[in-house]
Amino acid sequence: MGAAEASQLAPQTHPTTTSLPIAEIGVGTTGFGIFFILFGVLLYFDSVLLAFGNLLFLTGLSLIIGLRRTFSFFFQRHKLKGTSFFLGGVLIVLLRWPLLGMFLETYGFFSLFRGFFPVAFGFLGSISNTPFLSALFQRLQGTSSMV
Repeated sequence: MGAAEASQLAPQTHPTTTSLPIAEIGVGTTGFGIFFILFGVLLYFDSVLLAFGNLLFLTGLSLIIGLRRTFSFFFQRHKLKGTSFFLGGVLIVLLRWPLLGMFLETYGFFSLFRGFFPVAFGFLGSISNTPFLSALFQRLQGTSSMV
């Protein structure tokens, strides 16, 4: 097999994309981060769980989309206010002020991902058009009587 044939068989990747196994690890890490954040909130804002969840979430996000894209996402000019609140909240949680830090993070999160919410809600609205789920929703709708 010549060098030309070997280069045709090699997968062509874009230099800024991450490879699939790293992205899969990032999805798992992000999922664990969200779990620890929710668990920390359920346990009355446990600062250790929240801090660990924040670190896992940010690490997973950077593993999914890459360090360069993560940096460029957070530090766009029109997102600097949301970024400062979000990362400031993470810092406040790490300094063991969990309630104040989570309030700051929540505001920063909604400010950062404001453009994503209509897409997510549109997807959730269109999911009811799936054949299996629409039949399930119709059955659930029919059994909601109180009598």
